[in-house]
Amino acid sequence: MGDHPDIHRDGPWTISGNLVDPLRRSIRPATLTIADGRIEAIADDPVAHPTWLLPGFVDAHVHVESSLLPPAEFARLAVAHGTVATVSDPHEIANVLGIPGVEFMLDDARQSPFTFHFGAPSCVPATPFDHAGAVIDAAGVAALLDRPEIGYLSEMMNYPGVIAGDEGVLAKIAAAKARGKPVDGHAPRVRGAAAAAYVASGITTDHECVDLDEAVEKIGLGMKILIREGSAARNFDALASLIDSHPDRVMLCSDDKHPDQLLLGHIDQLVRRARARGSDLFDALQAACVNPVRHYGLPVGLLQPGDRGDFLEVDDLEALRIRRVFVKGRLAAADGVTVWPRVESLSPNRFDARSKRPDDFAIASSSAAPTETVRVIEALDGQLVTGSVRLPVPVADGRMMADPANDVLKIAVVDRYDDRPPAVAFIRNVGLRRGAIASSVSHDSHNIVAVGATDTELTRAVNLVIESRGGLSVAGPDGDAVLPLPIAGLMSNRPGQEVAAAYSDIDRRAKALGSRLAAPYMTLSFMALLVIPSLKVGPMGLFDVDAFRPVGLTA
Repeated sequence: MGDHPDIHRDGPWTISGNLVDPLRRSIRPATLTIADGRIEAIADDPVAHPTWLLPGFVDAHVHVESSLLPPAEFARLAVAHGTVATVSDPHEIANVLGIPGVEFMLDDARQSPFTFHFGAPSCVPATPFDHAGAVIDAAGVAALLDRPEIGYLSEMMNYPGVIAGDEGVLAKIAAAKARGKPVDGHAPRVRGAAAAAYVASGITTDHECVDLDEAVEKIGLGMKILIREGSAARNFDALASLIDSHPDRVMLCSDDKHPDQLLLGHIDQLVRRARARGSDLFDALQAACVNPVRHYGLPVGLLQPGDRGDFLEVDDLEALRIRRVFVKGRLAAADGVTVWPRVESLSPNRFDARSKRPDDFAIASSSAAPTETVRVIEALDGQLVTGSVRLPVPVADGRMMADPANDVLKIAVVDRYDDRPPAVAFIRNVGLRRGAIASSVSHDSHNIVAVGATDTELTRAVNLVIESRGGLSVAGPDGDAVLPLPIAGLMSNRPGQEVAAAYSDIDRRAKALGSRLAAPYMTLSFMALLVIPSLKVGPMGLFDVDAFRPVGLTA
């Protein structure tokens, strides 16, 4: 068949190019013979070719649900950028639907040739102070790990439980170790003796490092560091030098990637950035390809004889413009266009919340003064961590009010699994001058989280999500809008490009209300995650993550 651009059958067929061998760290002209999805032979050629053949990229840690797309549709967008596999933690949908949610992800993924390496969610719910739609205990985790399609224990977010020796937490880690499956970590700002205890439990990775010193310390303890660059958390610039100093100890990941950004690029963007800052090509490929394949035992090829035919054809080694992508020996994408057909996905869900009224978001004040000082969550753009500050808020008619003129807004968490009163607090740095935004994508339990300038607008935004049984919404003086997410309140069943366009529109509307955040909805989705410092809010109220306990608004 030669170099025909429309390759769909198993073969045998051949493709020639300058082979970039990530294991021998060499480049040589060669012709690959592909048969039955694998590289049957590699023959060296006497002269150079006009294009280069590289191994396919791997996202070493991603929650597919955060793309707002089910696995098969996520794959269609990702493969166009040279991604051939992901290490995927399905704990978003697991927190909503439990083990049946994990099974939905496995079933949907089977509709695609893409390699999804799913883990067993370790923290459903993330903490006992949260309220999720399901519980997966140690026995449930062990049952998932018994399945051959479950390859590892997903990020152990309950790091206080690990460090304290919690019996249930350690049982989950022991179940993975007994089956020879790796354990992923999640230990933001955990240093010193606490970090040593965390690693000693058998946890092998961390994707939560935000500065170089923390990452180097954890590498010294034996961890592998996943350099994260997603839609909300962006740590590449701070950690990219690890590709040069510790190429055998790092991987690249997105963690959470919204659909508009997934349309633009994926791991390929990070490889280009590494090259642009001067990283060696083979060091960059070791992080983007070799290390995740080896660490997780992925069945993904690395351009060796006998390997699966998972590789890219690029025009050059600097811009890395991807001409074609091959998965399992077949053409998957050409010139940015995926050849795989779209498939239909099911829409399992659970949504029990009822419509709210403005009075549900009122906060009574005991102060006779015109202001009252309260704890305020401080959002940080491009980070999942938050600050904790104390600021005055206005008091009117015995109620504490938002103060959008000074960038202090109300934030509310509405339990989607039980019709309890909302938890309401305050947040700064979101930047809305008016209106409100709400989302049922709210890590990790995926209750509704909303931020607003007034109780009335907050109510409108929340009710739009409830009426759609999940989604992203905006309420403002120029009208309201919602992007429905009927799959578990997390994902859309529409084509990826349509979802990306709808997301871009609602993101634009939120920014028109004054938000200065690069990704308002992505940042909002982490404000209820009670395992990332410092101050968050869950369905039971404010939570001090550093002290790992609930705290009062004014105490």
